[in-house]
Amino acid sequence: QLQLVESGGGLVQPGGSLRLSCAASGFTLDYYAIGWFRQAPGKEREGVLCISRRGLSTNYADSVKGRFTISRDKAKNTVYLQMNSLKPEDTAIYYCAAWYNSNCPGMEYEYDYWGQGTQVTVSS
Repeated sequence: QLQLVESGGGLVQPGGSLRLSCAASGFTLDYYAIGWFRQAPGKEREGVLCISRRGLSTNYADSVKGRFTISRDKAKNTVYLQMNSLKPEDTAIYYCAAWYNSNCPGMEYEYDYWGQGTQVTVSS
């Protein structure tokens, strides 16, 4: 069974950091572009960042530029979202998704597989 599992969420104070992980089971992430998305209460899901097969990142959200980065660890079959300088408006459920393609897709619906999400809450 092909599955993506996010972890690393939690409660953090404004200005703090978290690293989210997206681990795959049943398939290797090497052949996929991987994206991170988030959905805040009462809002639509939005793209955050994506990493291509070759490790090139695409930013979907201007609000995270300079604060969030995405990376791969092929040995661990895992993609990470490093989030620094967190703000209350970053509070959301964060999802990772995989698209069987070299490059990052332009549209959310193009992703093939989705994880269940991990909650990130930024609050003092």
